[in-house]
Amino acid sequence: MEPRLFEKFTRVAYEHAGIKLNSGKEALVAARVARRQRALGFKTVREYVRFLERDASGEELVHFLDSISTNFTSFFREPDHFELLSRAVKQWVGAGQKHFRFWSAAASSGEEPYSMAITIAEALGVQDADFLILATDISTRVLSKACEGVYEEEKLASLSTAQRARHFMRDDGGRKTGKGYRVRPEIKGKIVFKRLNLAKPPFPMTGPLDMVFCRNVMIYFDAAVREGLIKEIERLLKPDGFLVIGHSETLAGIGTGLRVIRPSVYQKGAGV
Repeated sequence: MEPRLFEKFTRVAYEHAGIKLNSGKEALVAARVARRQRALGFKTVREYVRFLERDASGEELVHFLDSISTNFTSFFREPDHFELLSRAVKQWVGAGQKHFRFWSAAASSGEEPYSMAITIAEALGVQDADFLILATDISTRVLSKACEGVYEEEKLASLSTAQRARHFMRDDGGRKTGKGYRVRPEIKGKIVFKRLNLAKPPFPMTGPLDMVFCRNVMIYFDAAVREGLIKEIERLLKPDGFLVIGHSETLAGIGTGLRVIRPSVYQKGAGV
């Protein structure tokens, strides 16, 4: 891909989503843009980028951001975070809390928020408590998958047999190979999926939130975008609420009142 064209795509990605496409990503961007180019019938990349820049509807911008977004995820990825979630919910219930709100900020295809919902439901047990999870992502493509809530059998490898039986039901959906499983309504009903651009605060939520999972997404942002995002999360968290980020991420260099509990876990206010 020509350097000038790559620069155009990097500018669009950063201005509209805060995504930094660094040097070395040219081949990845070229391959993913080629799919949109073919889908729209353009003969050259130059024609496509001209269309992208002039698209007043914003529809193609959504498709472009979908195409360049990397959405690797899995059920119970980084399991210590879900152990923290379980312990915190049990402590809050023990202190008399009955109403809970959580946010999966980069929900991707749904494995993270469904893992959160399963963890919370199991931590509550028979306790009479209300909880809801907001699950957001910038990609409409992966949100569609998340809303469907159907996964191939191999995707559930990190779940126990009992968890699979309690929280999923068979749904082969006409698949020619492999088995499919659908999230049960009682878990799915605890999650609201919405498209949200994390690079464009302030967000429409008011809080307070008990815990925010914002994992493995800040690595795509520069310092200014990360700081804006963290300040907004801090606003939304309740006192003693937690922010959980990816193990490869840090808040070092970001002005925040959140204090580190351990690597990848931060808290607002006094410890729980």
